[in-house]
Amino acid sequence: MKETSLFDSLLEEPQKPSGPVTCLGMTFENDEARRAHFAEELRKKLRDPEFRKIEGFPLGSDEDILNLSDPPYYTACPNPWIADFIAEWEAQKPEQPEGYNYHREPFAADVSEGKNDPIYNAHSYHTKVPHKAIMRYILHYTQPGDIVFDGFCGTGMTGVAAQMCGDREVVMSLGYQVKPDGTILQEETDEDGKKVWRPFSKLGVRRAILNDLSPAATFIAYNYNAPVDVPAFEKEAKRILKEVEKEFGWMYETLHTDGKTKGKINYTVWSETFNCPHCGKEIIYFEAAVDKETSAVNKDFKCPSCAAELDKKSLQRQWQSYFDGPRNETHQLVRYAPVLINYQIGKHRYEKKPDDADLSLLKRIEDTAIQDWFPTFEMPEGERKGKDGYHLKGITHLHHFYFRRATMVYARLWEKLNTCSSTFVRFFAQGNNLGFTKMNRYQPVQFGRVGGSQVNRYFSGTLFVGSLISEVSPEYSMTNKLKRLMKLSMPGVAGQTAITCQSTTNIQELPVSSLDYIFIDPPFGNNLHYSELNFFWEAWLKVLTQREPEAVMDKGRSRTLHDYQVLMSSAFEELHRVLKSGRWITIEFHNSSNSVWVAIQEALELAGFVVADVRTLDKKQETYKQSIQKLVKQDLVISAYKPNGGLEDRFKLEAGSEDGVWDFVRTHLKQLPVFVSKDRQLELVPERMNYLLFDRMVAFHVRRGVTVPMNSADFYAGLEQRFSVREEMYFLPDQAIEFDKKRITVTGIQQISLFVTDEASAIQWLRLLIKEKPQSTSDINPQFMKQLGAYSKNEQMLELLTLLEQNFLSYDGKGPVPEQIHAYLSTNWKELRNLSKDDPTLVAKARDRWYVPDPNKAGDLEKLREKALLKEFEEYKEVKKKLKVFRLEAVRAGFKKAWQERDYAVIVAVADKIPNNVLEEDPKLLMWFDQAVTRMGRDEL
Repeated sequence: MKETSLFDSLLEEPQKPSGPVTCLGMTFENDEARRAHFAEELRKKLRDPEFRKIEGFPLGSDEDILNLSDPPYYTACPNPWIADFIAEWEAQKPEQPEGYNYHREPFAADVSEGKNDPIYNAHSYHTKVPHKAIMRYILHYTQPGDIVFDGFCGTGMTGVAAQMCGDREVVMSLGYQVKPDGTILQEETDEDGKKVWRPFSKLGVRRAILNDLSPAATFIAYNYNAPVDVPAFEKEAKRILKEVEKEFGWMYETLHTDGKTKGKINYTVWSETFNCPHCGKEIIYFEAAVDKETSAVNKDFKCPSCAAELDKKSLQRQWQSYFDGPRNETHQLVRYAPVLINYQIGKHRYEKKPDDADLSLLKRIEDTAIQDWFPTFEMPEGERKGKDGYHLKGITHLHHFYFRRATMVYARLWEKLNTCSSTFVRFFAQGNNLGFTKMNRYQPVQFGRVGGSQVNRYFSGTLFVGSLISEVSPEYSMTNKLKRLMKLSMPGVAGQTAITCQSTTNIQELPVSSLDYIFIDPPFGNNLHYSELNFFWEAWLKVLTQREPEAVMDKGRSRTLHDYQVLMSSAFEELHRVLKSGRWITIEFHNSSNSVWVAIQEALELAGFVVADVRTLDKKQETYKQSIQKLVKQDLVISAYKPNGGLEDRFKLEAGSEDGVWDFVRTHLKQLPVFVSKDRQLELVPERMNYLLFDRMVAFHVRRGVTVPMNSADFYAGLEQRFSVREEMYFLPDQAIEFDKKRITVTGIQQISLFVTDEASAIQWLRLLIKEKPQSTSDINPQFMKQLGAYSKNEQMLELLTLLEQNFLSYDGKGPVPEQIHAYLSTNWKELRNLSKDDPTLVAKARDRWYVPDPNKAGDLEKLREKALLKEFEEYKEVKKKLKVFRLEAVRAGFKKAWQERDYAVIVAVADKIPNNVLEEDPKLLMWFDQAVTRMGRDEL
């Protein structure tokens, strides 16, 4: 019985030739002529040695870079036409009404977008932000025609999002309404508590510039954002797969158990083989460890020969030697044996153990010469190598990751792909590349049940090679993917996106202040090692990442947190240079380390950005929650802005004066969200609270090398005098009016969660507790003790009474009852209402309760506390040995004073006495230290 292939049905319609096209002001006969013209221009550019010196220039020959590129829209190297696109897009922007002044508050709404969108899943890249989530930010911060930039673009989802802002149906799928004139409305709650729809944006495409250090990433981004001729893609893909099947289909044939009928192999399971440490006999891991009824892999099992109790760690690996043709030498790899074949006859699937005919087929394949080119690069050094340990299985070069059959077939497939007209076919095949390697795990049990696809079952973000491998056939692996891509409606329109491949630390092609908005999801510490992971794709593309400017921490390359921060600082400085004044940058990344989180903040502020909002993504609930602390273990979204030119110009004249302080605060308050609510609960905005306003003000001065003209006590008192206060948040007069109108629409306040880890967070926790309920020391103590489980081991733990005495006031029964205590008691006890503040009954109830002092008295307390802190810091200066346990607040106060006095050597000397992790994880200490080192260096010059 002859099996028909799923690739048999080819589209026979001839491809329609393209008509005249216009690109960057030039008209061409067709798109092929456009590409030929710009390819020749790029070829000339590639011959220039200076061009190749641009930071992050990828590793590859001129021809390979040209083969990957589609100039001027996409170049697999720095794009020489970026400035031309910006000039053209600026000229095409719709006119704004007279007197238009750009202003946005930070995006402060909940965002929850799933990852099951067909576009999102078109390519299996290591990490992607759903394009619909990015759309919400772009719609909030931009207008149609605005230019959006992503300097760490990965798969180019920011470009997809920018283009889809012009798709009415997709915008409405986000829960928005779109009027006939393109006005986009979002649901809000009015002053009467009713749901209303209010305009906030306009329907229309935004232009995008995308950049990544990785040629593989930019190639994927290009295919996501370029126009796709789906019929041509389908025809080419089916033709190539059909030809490959015709040439190599015999490699995927097996006899049914009847010994006559031929079946088509879907996948072959390979098992690592070992020797028993007791009897020395061979153990095939699949046979010994996998439960034949449940398909579960047992941790403990018996040797089939001697019945000894074993686990995987106790086994001795078997090795096999073979002649490695590409390297012209004998090589050893861990031995794998074929143990199971899953095959198909018609629509029915079967499984069997490989028989003699199957083993003979595999021997024939091993003896067949590979006719086509395939990459044989040595694997790069890096942290993934150390963590995943593939080298311990003899894998030293890229081709060792592939079985012989997979190498032969994928090499022929790739050879044909490079000659076809549709680059999207390469995108399609590239997305399946890792699934053809030995990293493709055999997973018989998925989601708690037996069965499931064996396509692309590798551990994402790793280079792990397991003991059980599924070697898939091209038809099994690629058929469903092809069907999905054929149905996909890609958003790409020529001329809406420009893509470049270089380092974000130096993008010379971008003019100063040329971008309207930036969205980035940058590398996060040592979370993902992109150049190692992308090496597979790039090796086949023949263009590799220039690894030197890669912003990652990597033990395998001795890349430290400091190296990471230096590169991220350079990147943020470049982003600050190219963003327009008064505009916004959104940074999303995956946080798993406090020190890296602090490094990101440090780099961001050092570049000149001002943080206006920080939110965390709760993955379990898929909602955003606010974080009052900088100690977080979740995904983070930071909204920051580039101060407008007016503030920077004024600050040059006001620097070091009180006028400069309040000018910054007023400007900063304008940029903060006025009112945030969820489920009729008011969300407090920490950025509007006094301590964070103080931190931002200090950072703004220090980053610009200016003396901070006041202490926290004077600053807090000044806030009270100059701004309206609501729920401990500070507002400009017009903002306070808006807040009051919306305040009546909510029923309560969402409490901020706070973990006590040091003195500063302990004070904040006590402040929240006492503000809500003034109480005595004996009442506070048991509650406080429960909070101390997360206290830093290096932090000197103060007695509760010391914290209370240095930061709060206790009513001793003399004089009138303080207003805060009076309000609390009269609200909660009916018999205490309408009593005068010196009534004996009220006084007795109020005595010994702690309360938050008013700003004037708080200033006196702050001065006394600062004196005590500086006295302690003087002791640290004299200590000769390392400080293991100390008062962090004392070090902060001492660093601040030393910086004000330009005594940078003291900062560096004391910093050398405290543990590195404490310095790296505390943003205030790190700021003073970095600035001190910088200033000392300048002074020495």
